[in-house]
Amino acid sequence: MAVILGIGNTLLKDEGIGIHLLNYIRMQNPQWESEFNIEMIDGGTLSFELLAEIQADQELLVLDAVNLKQAPGSVYCLQAQEMDQFLTQPGKSVHEVSLQDLFDMSRLLDQLPQKRALIGIQPETIDWGSHLSQSVQQSLAYAAIQANLVLEQWGESSARR
Repeated sequence: MAVILGIGNTLLKDEGIGIHLLNYIRMQNPQWESEFNIEMIDGGTLSFELLAEIQADQELLVLDAVNLKQAPGSVYCLQAQEMDQFLTQPGKSVHEVSLQDLFDMSRLLDQLPQKRALIGIQPETIDWGSHLSQSVQQSLAYAAIQANLVLEQWGESSARR
């Protein structure tokens, strides 16, 4: 089973990138959840409760705002060890409980998925508000294409259009 996990706080503008991207993908591909073995999870602001959602026998695609020190709206796709290495660098997560913390706990439980990827988008504004900045909003379609490519690479035929 593939799990798409969107992370973020939609009350803080671009900090909610992962949730907005998850909803965008859900609208573009409504059949993924109903017809195929893909589960889409709104992970909110990432808490340790999500540990139960990470299992070794699944593919995990995480959607999140990340500090790439690039232009706002820049999209990056990192997989497996490349993703792990990126997450260990300080200041990459914009959350109190980081994705790395969750992955470390999963490793200790021998539950870290072999196939894992991060679609990260550089935020422009993290401040009170429920809408994404224009630069980030414009990057959602490209980020969704990247998510589709990752799922196809993993052999999830459901990702094919």
